[in-house]
Amino acid sequence: MSKVIHSDPEILSGMPVFVGTRVPVKNLFDYLEAGNSIDDFIDDFPSVTQEQVLSFLKELKEDATKSKQAA
Repeated sequence: MSKVIHSDPEILSGMPVFVGTRVPVKNLFDYLEAGNSIDDFIDDFPSVTQEQVLSFLKELKEDATKSKQAA
């Protein structure tokens, strides 16, 4: 699984969060869907690093590419 995303039933009822934080991954998607930048997200959630966000997005891209090739 991801190196930057963690899910624990004791943290936000198991909602996936960035490792070392209590910031849900959903918040990142909400920001991006609203037209905000990654920098805006990091400014509002400073416990999440740019490296974590970019690593997570890279993992999503790789997973999407693998899925597409398998289809």
